[in-house]
Amino acid sequence: MPEIKMPEINTDLSKAAKDIADVAKDATYVVIGAGVLGFQQVQVQRQELLKRLADPKANIEDRVNSVRSDLSGALHTVDTTLVGLVERFEEIVERLETAVAPFEDRLPTQARDLARQAHAQAKEARTQLRTLIPTVAA
Repeated sequence: MPEIKMPEINTDLSKAAKDIADVAKDATYVVIGAGVLGFQQVQVQRQELLKRLADPKANIEDRVNSVRSDLSGALHTVDTTLVGLVERFEEIVERLETAVAPFEDRLPTQARDLARQAHAQAKEARTQLRTLIPTVAA
């Protein structure tokens, strides 16, 4: 029978074990490094989020627009109320003038002239008052 020769296998187990240990060690360092980098990235994002939430300027435009809208509504309400009050005041003054007008004719001439001057001044005062009252529509 012919003799079969086996190839020589390096049986240096200590070198193989050392190589396997080095590869495992390098893999461990890579995994730990990736974990540390991931943790740091999460911490940075957390800090940025806390800054955004704690910043009083966050969503300032929305807040300002909301305040402007509320203020505009309030001004419109005040304007409408003021216009209504002025109209009612003018109605009352007109009623008083029509009620007093028949009595003016019975007054002596000097008193009648004074009453007419008072009416003219009151009318002028009302006109000036209307021009001084600002309206939202104006």
